[in-house]
Amino acid sequence: MAEYTDPHCDRAAEDMPELSDGDDDEYDGDEEQWQCMDEEEEEYSQTVTCLFCDRSLSSVPATLQHCTAEHQVNLVDVIKQHNLDDYGYIKMINFIRSTKCDASCLTGLPDAPLPWESEDFLRPVLQDDPLLQTDPEELCDRESSLSACPSSGAESHNAVLQRAQAAEERACRSEEALARAMDDLHKLKLLAQGLVLNAETSRSGNLGTVAELRDDEDEAYFSSYGHYSIHEEMLKDKVRTESYRDFMYRNPEVFRDKVVLDVGCGTGILSMFAARAGAKKVIAVDQSEIIYQAMDIVRSNQLEDKITLIKGRIEDISLPVEKVDIIISEWMGYFLLFESMLDSVLYARDLYLADGGSVYPDLCNISLAAVGDTQKHQDRIAFWNDVYGFNMACMKKAVVPEAVVEVVKADTLISEPTVIQMIDCNRVCLSELEFASEFCLKITDTTDCTAIVGYFDIFFDKGCSNKVMFSTGPQVTKTHWKQTVFLLERPVSVRAGEELKGKITVRKNKKDPRSLLVTFDLQDRKLTYSLQ
Repeated sequence: MAEYTDPHCDRAAEDMPELSDGDDDEYDGDEEQWQCMDEEEEEYSQTVTCLFCDRSLSSVPATLQHCTAEHQVNLVDVIKQHNLDDYGYIKMINFIRSTKCDASCLTGLPDAPLPWESEDFLRPVLQDDPLLQTDPEELCDRESSLSACPSSGAESHNAVLQRAQAAEERACRSEEALARAMDDLHKLKLLAQGLVLNAETSRSGNLGTVAELRDDEDEAYFSSYGHYSIHEEMLKDKVRTESYRDFMYRNPEVFRDKVVLDVGCGTGILSMFAARAGAKKVIAVDQSEIIYQAMDIVRSNQLEDKITLIKGRIEDISLPVEKVDIIISEWMGYFLLFESMLDSVLYARDLYLADGGSVYPDLCNISLAAVGDTQKHQDRIAFWNDVYGFNMACMKKAVVPEAVVEVVKADTLISEPTVIQMIDCNRVCLSELEFASEFCLKITDTTDCTAIVGYFDIFFDKGCSNKVMFSTGPQVTKTHWKQTVFLLERPVSVRAGEELKGKITVRKNKKDPRSLLVTFDLQDRKLTYSLQ
């Protein structure tokens, strides 16, 4: 069998910096001697609130002793009596704290069912509760382990001094080891940065797509959509929501007796529009916690016979059908492509969309325009020249590369808009979502160009007798997407009638494929902005 070798690994091995050698043997002699003391120091650095009264104790063992002496309940005996595992122990602690039950309630409990069987008791009552951070097995073994450690009261004065001196020597050795470790960490960080920035893709078609992200890597993205405020903002965006509604309600022939997939369903509003428009079956998919509210919403509107909701990433789940006729999704992010949710829609399209089916919205474009807003430039850029009498101009290098999402006043536009990219969601390939495009902005005012603004337009077109579209540009009703502003550190002088030419490159950030890197080649400048 041929052996696979990775040339990047070979180069990494060659470039591996020389790291310090840790001398583990020097700690072997006194490791056991200090084990008990280490445990005591950790335990006694916590403040624990009693389970049955308001008293605060200095450690977990002190709390258990207090419960036994003052409330006549031995929690270790309760753990052993009911063979509580980690989850059972956590539930018991949260049950006691949430119900504020009397200690006597824990005596004479039946073997099953226990009053804390509900999964609700997995939710912590106290933030960072030390009792929840304690292993129940360690509690049960504590008596034997403590007996192995000598009592401080029985030690002589000289023994205490010897232990203190040994502790000081051990601390010095630890500081030296920490310094070596920090130096090694810095070397490895530099190596890792070089590998990430310079590594070529090793998998076929690898574009750093969201399909390749692990759950833990993508957790922050989906967690953000678990908050209700973001869904309220989107639902209250009438331009967005009513456009989807009008598309479906005014084109019932598109949905009649069709199987529909809603990718990233959120509260389920698009799924319910589709069901009301005549869809035979709707499958709604979302990874965020909002899916549980969507289930309640669907039941509240008596649509559970038509709408099936599934929690998970579309890339990770299996649908209950082989093919669907329509895919609907509100996947658009700032500057259209931020968040890379279109990647997931295209994944679903390629895997589940039947021949002759369609993705909606099916067409979209990205446009640019020149902005001349001297006051905004003063507020954002020139501001750093004099901040309460201090020169902070170095901050510009950090501020300018961050694209700004905000509402741009229409009267600050100083050029006609130009479309830089058209996307057909039924035909586009994943690789085409990273692109470069030359542009030409026809200037309408003689002034300074202080920024370039980007926005997008959306179209519901294929097979529609009543076509629907909406824009997120500065000239129309604002949406929650607002516009994306790329500030110029040094404004460009322009004259009415002339053309401002340039090139824009849009690509995913390799370190985070849900964020974007946008580069402008404008006159003699090369400016790169991040959208994250």
